[in-house]
Amino acid sequence: MDEMRHVTLTVNGEPVSRPVPVRLSLVDFLRGDLGLTGTHVGCEHGVCGACTVRLDGRIVRGCLMLAVQADGAAVETIEGVSDSGEINGLQDEFRNRNALQCGFCTPGILLTANELIRQGRVLTREDVREHLSGNVCRCTGYQAIVDAVMAAASRGSTP
Repeated sequence: MDEMRHVTLTVNGEPVSRPVPVRLSLVDFLRGDLGLTGTHVGCEHGVCGACTVRLDGRIVRGCLMLAVQADGAAVETIEGVSDSGEINGLQDEFRNRNALQCGFCTPGILLTANELIRQGRVLTREDVREHLSGNVCRCTGYQAIVDAVMAAASRGSTP
């Protein structure tokens, strides 16, 4: 049986404190223990980006991080930024431009794209493609995704 360690963190603005197995990944903790299933498990090797979350304001791969490593941190999932309205404009552009199909990769792409838009700089299509290069989408071919990110960025913010 796995050794347990107590973790205390903030998830989507709510304090969470509980024992977790030391080998439990952050994404499995979020999904299994907290029921936050918007963060997906894809490759489990940090390659596909489906497990993307924000940790203390920075994008990380939840499958590559243990829950105990997030002790004391603030974690934001797609549910948190969606419920707060932070990514409303970006979500609208994804819908308007048909930039989502099966939806499996979409939460990770939205979080990653939002990080880029929050930088507040003028973006090129190449900037968007490079920033999203760690997020795999097997359905869209990325054209509509880049279009949506560019449109949201041109408005200056995501809400």
